[in-house]
Amino acid sequence: MIRRAVLVVLGLVWLGPTYLLLVNASRPAGSYDPTRAWAPSADFSLFENFARALESADLTQSLASTALYAIVSPLLGVIIGALAGYTIVVLRLRHGFFWFILIFGGTVFPSQMLLVPLFVGYSDAGLYDSRLGMILVYTAINVPLAAFVLRNFYSGVAFSIFEAARMDGASTWRVFWRIYLPISLSALTAVFILEFTFIWNDLIFGLTLTQTADVRPVMTAIAGLMTDVYAGTPVPVGLAAGLVVSLPTVVLFLATQRLFARGLSLGSV
Repeated sequence: MIRRAVLVVLGLVWLGPTYLLLVNASRPAGSYDPTRAWAPSADFSLFENFARALESADLTQSLASTALYAIVSPLLGVIIGALAGYTIVVLRLRHGFFWFILIFGGTVFPSQMLLVPLFVGYSDAGLYDSRLGMILVYTAINVPLAAFVLRNFYSGVAFSIFEAARMDGASTWRVFWRIYLPISLSALTAVFILEFTFIWNDLIFGLTLTQTADVRPVMTAIAGLMTDVYAGTPVPVGLAAGLVVSLPTVVLFLATQRLFARGLSLGSV
């Protein structure tokens, strides 16, 4: 009984900021009062605030660009990571552990250390403020995690499966594409969800490598909108923009939570 009461209290505390976000994003744009932030408003204006936020910050273009990055880059990342894991474990690449450490070692360095070299390199290569450049950097960031999870997963698959397929005349590429990739679908999905969430919520690379509204990620646009709150943008409009931007990741996780948990458990040992 005490445990349940403690869990209920902690859950209410955890949901407090979400409640404040929903209540104040639903107020009319000009009626925000910090002293009554906990009290719901009689006028429900959430959808009007959504529409105003989409117009004021060009969020539509940023949402489209972010959806492109968050789908294409994780897909490329999990496929490349699966190929790396397959090559190291199944094909038994010479010095495979060294190559794995080389791939995964990139995650040791903080992202902030990469910003200046990326900015200079992207400017020299003509990739600055381009969708192709953002897809490339997000893909490179996603590969190490995918390689780590898929390497662990393929280590638990019997090597006799590969031998039997090869004896039947299948090429190494066909074995990967028709056998190893399908059986690792749960692990691939879990990694995809994690990487989708990371890209959707990314701010630092968007601020550094983009400038125009049709290229920059949505979190960069939201940051600009929240800065404008102090210069005239109503607080409910800014909160509504943050709410609409957070919905895709919440919906994705709720829709795939069982597959997500199963995939992580399969790829963790």
